[in-house]
Amino acid sequence: MTTTTELLKGAAELFPDEVVTQAHVRHLDLPAGAGRFALITLDNGLDHTKPTTFGPQSLANLDAAIDQVAQEAAEGTIVAAGITGKPFIFAVGADLKGVELLKRHEDALAIGKGGHDVFKRLAGLGVPTFAYYNGAAMGGGVEVGLHCTYRTVSQAIPAFSLPEVFLGLVPGWGGCTILPNLIGPEKAVSVVIENSLNQNRQLKGKQVFELGIADAIFEGADFLEQSLVWTAAVLKGEIAVERPEIDRGESWDQAVAKGRFVADSKVHGAAPAAYRALDIIEAAKDGDLQKGFDAEDRALADLIMGGELRSGIYAFNLVQKRGKRPAGAPDKSLARPVTKVGVVGAGLMASQLALLFLRRLEVPVVLTDIDQERVDKGVGYVHAEIEKLLAKGRVNQDKANRLKALVTGVLDKAEGFADADFVIEAVFEEMSVKQKVFAEVEAVAPAHAIFATNTSSLSVSEMASKLKHPERVVGFHFFNPVAVLPLLEIVRGEQTDDASLATAFGVAKKLKKTAVLTKDAPAFVVNRILTRFMGEIQNVIDEGTPVATAEKAIEPLGLPMSPLVLLELVGPAIGLHVSETLNRSFPDRFTVSPNLKAVVEAGKRGFYVYDSGKPELDPEVAALLKQGDSVLTEEQVRARVLDAVAQEIGLMLEEGVVAEAQDIDLCLITGAGWPFHLGGITPYLDREGVSERVNGKRFLAPGVASVPA
Repeated sequence: MTTTTELLKGAAELFPDEVVTQAHVRHLDLPAGAGRFALITLDNGLDHTKPTTFGPQSLANLDAAIDQVAQEAAEGTIVAAGITGKPFIFAVGADLKGVELLKRHEDALAIGKGGHDVFKRLAGLGVPTFAYYNGAAMGGGVEVGLHCTYRTVSQAIPAFSLPEVFLGLVPGWGGCTILPNLIGPEKAVSVVIENSLNQNRQLKGKQVFELGIADAIFEGADFLEQSLVWTAAVLKGEIAVERPEIDRGESWDQAVAKGRFVADSKVHGAAPAAYRALDIIEAAKDGDLQKGFDAEDRALADLIMGGELRSGIYAFNLVQKRGKRPAGAPDKSLARPVTKVGVVGAGLMASQLALLFLRRLEVPVVLTDIDQERVDKGVGYVHAEIEKLLAKGRVNQDKANRLKALVTGVLDKAEGFADADFVIEAVFEEMSVKQKVFAEVEAVAPAHAIFATNTSSLSVSEMASKLKHPERVVGFHFFNPVAVLPLLEIVRGEQTDDASLATAFGVAKKLKKTAVLTKDAPAFVVNRILTRFMGEIQNVIDEGTPVATAEKAIEPLGLPMSPLVLLELVGPAIGLHVSETLNRSFPDRFTVSPNLKAVVEAGKRGFYVYDSGKPELDPEVAALLKQGDSVLTEEQVRARVLDAVAQEIGLMLEEGVVAEAQDIDLCLITGAGWPFHLGGITPYLDREGVSERVNGKRFLAPGVASVPA
């Protein structure tokens, strides 16, 4: 039988570039004479910006540290052992860079088994073990602590989670098995399934304690000292840790059923990870941990060798790496400082932009509009939002006062923008209106000021064409809601110079947005793809396919919402406007739906009513629809829609709208909420064979978002 040491040695050979975590053992005398204690500290030797991970060599190092501690426990020279992390970081789980390299099922199985074999030794040491969650803990970092007898958590922890399902894995080193047996299935399902599928929602220290994952919580400043005092009291019998009795009856089944409902509503059966995790949680009801660990090993290996995880890792790398170093951005040394921002318009979008610039840049922001009432309403909106932040404790009174004092509104652009460095317009989506606004701004703003447009589909070059200095106009397209969606499409017009572009990227970074450089092409990236996608759905409805069939056809993609619910969110009038813009540019591919036009002219907010709590086709909309007699099946609808999207992406890449397919995926993930488990869209189109069917080639090389050949 292969030993853990051999397993890990074999795995380490597959991953020579691992950032290795050391497991340092030191000894100390516990307070109040409670005895000698062995403390293992996980540390990769780098600062907190490079979190500690578990690759095969790191697991081997922890195994060796446990060898030492186990011997001391057997000899009776220590009364207990503990594990903690370097400053600000406990550990953030398996090293995904190593997972990406795996090509064989047996190697994937070795990673799962190796982690289990090491971690479960902490439960069988013969002396009590303590995990001290001193900083960020995710995945395997959380799980190594679950194998200990007791756990404490720092109140200062910003992030604690089991994010595996979000990426396309299961918590495979004890998370699916131990957690429900520790805190009950309902809370475990919330942590493993709900939080993961809600954009990888993180827990704070207080929530970790309240859920019962940790037995005690202490302030961050003297966390380890307090944890050791508490440890001594537990060992001396002065503190008895009580945990709730777990209900292993019907409530366990109900918790799993609720988890399946959540998974269905989020991924519609399109991604296996959540369902595999729920199967393991369901089986953990009998409390047989080893059986659960074996099931985790199998699930991990199967998922590591599946396309979903590779797409999930690809998406994670896009957001964490490519999103922070935008392709094609000019040298940041060319960027100019921005000490005052002007916003043309004071409607909802303009007010949201003003609030964002104010909060992130903390510089004066001035709004203008055509009458005082609108200006006052815009400034009032910003003030009200700051008051909400104050009420939630997100800012203190001093900061709230300072922010409110920085935002003003004026009617006269000359007064407002004479010393502005960056002016953004968010006025009506009409070329002549935007050209007029920029001409007025150019007449009064300083010569170095950058002019940004929040247009969603109009030509930035045409907008700038009548100015004396078109080189300082840049597209700066945000997505609604501005505070939530990270994407910012930065559009280079034909005349835009490097300094203006560099300033735009510099501002985007300060706004904490994911910036992607796009060419000045109709509707840029997200709106062009979504309009083609929605247009094809609209086409099949117009031709005769029932609305319900067209909507259901897209469910296997696991999108955050159905196409017509998305249309409602965007607004049918805006959807129609963008389709008309694209129809003028590409009439052979982008249609203008007569039914959508009728819905807009009738003043309807969307296709659905929600009288029963769930969406149902509005009878008034149904009466407006004029359909043909060509009825497609769900499979036919899906094939047609995906073919259209693959064709459009292929054309966009040929036109150089963005640098690579990776930028398309980054845009869809951060601007339209497309699922991580798809990797955006291109890995899915490759995996389903659509890319080759339509374009004769894949978008991504094998191994980029798939298992290496």
